[in-house]
Amino acid sequence: MSASSPHYAKVPHSLYPGIVAVFVALLLISNIGAVKLIEFGPFITDGGAFLFPLVYIVGDVLAEVYGWKAARRAIILAFSMSALAAFTFFLVQVSPPAEAWENQAAFEAVLGFVPRIVLASILGFLVGQLLNAYVLVWIKNKTRERKLWARLLGSTVIGQFADTLVFCTIAFYGVITGGDFITYVLVGFAYKTAVEVILLPVTYRVIAVVKKREPTYELALTA
Repeated sequence: MSASSPHYAKVPHSLYPGIVAVFVALLLISNIGAVKLIEFGPFITDGGAFLFPLVYIVGDVLAEVYGWKAARRAIILAFSMSALAAFTFFLVQVSPPAEAWENQAAFEAVLGFVPRIVLASILGFLVGQLLNAYVLVWIKNKTRERKLWARLLGSTVIGQFADTLVFCTIAFYGVITGGDFITYVLVGFAYKTAVEVILLPVTYRVIAVVKKREPTYELALTA
């Protein structure tokens, strides 16, 4: 390569950066969706329920394929981006609106609530995801490549319960009270866990595809 030619860094052949990007995006979208409480008959949940279970599925892929350190790095990155989003929304909210802009009240009613939601989300996410990844890797160290279902389900139950309890307490304690609050926690936990169980075949398939396309994982298996 000549000194006058343009230089570019090489992009490593790995699916890891793309998976981390999806992981972070799902969390940020879920945080905003969680602002709205949704009621289906006697069951109360929030808008984050649509996508948030997928955060754990992607987290399972990260922990299963790339291990504890790589999963932890992705979790810290997602945590940091959520904190940045909360801070940015706060700055936008407190900045004086333009005279012709008449939507300040609407902005505050929706995104003005995001800092509390994000605080709840990032703390719940941090605790739940770290537990989820740690438990999954711990079980994998015992079972090696066998019994994937055991580490997926075991890590899900522990991680989702911790996440749901922390999130619901910080985000809506006092907003939802008494038996409704307990129902909210249990329904959220049951729903998110059920989604992961239902999507277990999909998780299996995604993990298999990622493992097959990661050269270093194939080398590790044949070593």
